[in-house]
Amino acid sequence: MSSADNKSNGSSAVTLPGDPPGGRRAAAMWGIGVAVYFVAVIFRTSLGVAGLDAADRFHVNASALSTFSILQLLVYAGMQIPVGLLVDRLGAKRVLTFGVILFTLGQLGFAFSPSYGTALASRALLGCGDAMTFISVLRLGTRWFPARRGPLVAQLAGLVGMAGNLVSTVVISRALGGLGWTTTFAGSALAGVVVLVLLVLFLKDHPEGHEPPPAQHAGSVYVRKMIAAAWREPGTRLGLWVHFTTQFPAMFFLLLWGMPFLVEAQGLSEATAGELLTLVVLSNMVVGLVFGQIIARHHAARLPIALATVAATAVTWAVTLTYPGDHAPMWLLLTLCTVLGACGPASMIGFDFARPANPPERQGTASGIVNMGGFVASMTTLLVVGVLLDATGDNYRIAFSCVFVLQALGLTQILRLRSRSARREREHLAPSRVEAVHVPV
Repeated sequence: MSSADNKSNGSSAVTLPGDPPGGRRAAAMWGIGVAVYFVAVIFRTSLGVAGLDAADRFHVNASALSTFSILQLLVYAGMQIPVGLLVDRLGAKRVLTFGVILFTLGQLGFAFSPSYGTALASRALLGCGDAMTFISVLRLGTRWFPARRGPLVAQLAGLVGMAGNLVSTVVISRALGGLGWTTTFAGSALAGVVVLVLLVLFLKDHPEGHEPPPAQHAGSVYVRKMIAAAWREPGTRLGLWVHFTTQFPAMFFLLLWGMPFLVEAQGLSEATAGELLTLVVLSNMVVGLVFGQIIARHHAARLPIALATVAATAVTWAVTLTYPGDHAPMWLLLTLCTVLGACGPASMIGFDFARPANPPERQGTASGIVNMGGFVASMTTLLVVGVLLDATGDNYRIAFSCVFVLQALGLTQILRLRSRSARREREHLAPSRVEAVHVPV
């Protein structure tokens, strides 16, 4: 049991036998993995600031443009459970290595794509590599740091990922204007080469003396049992729906439709729109630190924080989309982007429900299931918004209203699962409490 759990129950913190030591070496190993994730997010979100350029380059409409991100997220979401199983079986280093190679080739291919079809294939390849990064980083965190650091380490990983988003909104958006499409995307692909070298030369899966137990037979029966066992846990399913409901309102905005919405629907310049997208990222980074500290100290705050984020996001979107007049005022757009910054950190809470519900050998599989949630919701939103924009003559108010439908679906599932998840988590933690009493301090 983590110290966060102990604190929430009024008892002193203890370190259970077998808990990783943490320390500087752990930070260095985890830092390499996070650097890979940082680059993956740069590549993933680079299309978000290049959406209008991509439409001109490949001569496509809104639906076709959204297909870039939809396909990328489709591949990403579809890979989550296989990647979780691979991480449980092969370890984080091998999976991260495959991921870097694939997403770097995808970014490079996107730079030189002569047609819409080849560009789509490149984004699919990028999505496949990107899918291998985050779950691997979560596994590194659990292998190198004590369990009590879990919520903070996960939030910090998400924060670094948003820093990659910041690079996209600030650096790549400016480079596109000055250097052009091919030079910008090909140049950014060099970052993949750098992290690949660091990964191969220095990364270790776990500290000495904390080797995981030998992997079991990885046949189809074993795979099905791992997936079924993870899915049976209410905490895994609750984590999926928390991730589903909280992540997508900001994801679809940053990944593709934020820039067109702010420029075409709100009449802003691309420079001002880029600054507002940057505000989403900066808000995300600040809120991530706050959420991580709160949850590490007060485990019971997980669900209230997630629900509050959903409510704030829904209210802010509703006010923005129904504001009278052609354009929302700048103060409201600033509020919207600040609130959207909480979506990413809130989605990380989903992993905090799945983590105590599953044993260490199933963490990758459970994380993969959770991580599917937000990306399935984001993919759905990207598709529906594109279709509605084409059908309504670019009416963003109607198109963006689909946000409320997905939020309602996710909220219903969260409320349905919360009691079962809490009861099951108490059952899992009860034996740990008994063991912790006998651990020498």
